[in-house]
Amino acid sequence: MDNQTANSIVGFLMVPLGLLGLLLAARAVDVEMEIFGYGLIVFAFLFGFSTIKRVYDHKDAVRATARGGNGHG
Repeated sequence: MDNQTANSIVGFLMVPLGLLGLLLAARAVDVEMEIFGYGLIVFAFLFGFSTIKRVYDHKDAVRATARGGNGHG
């Protein structure tokens, strides 16, 4: 399995985790569960953006290698 496929699978698995956090935060009866729900939402959101960044950093590295440069300038 290549890296792009693995990133897609893990990214799609993060969506239900973020939705679970949203549900937990909305239905919480105590502050601890609400904070945990918000934490899951933030984690899923940041994880998604880090996955996107990782994919584009890899594409930039491949492009720089193909050009024969070091990727700067």
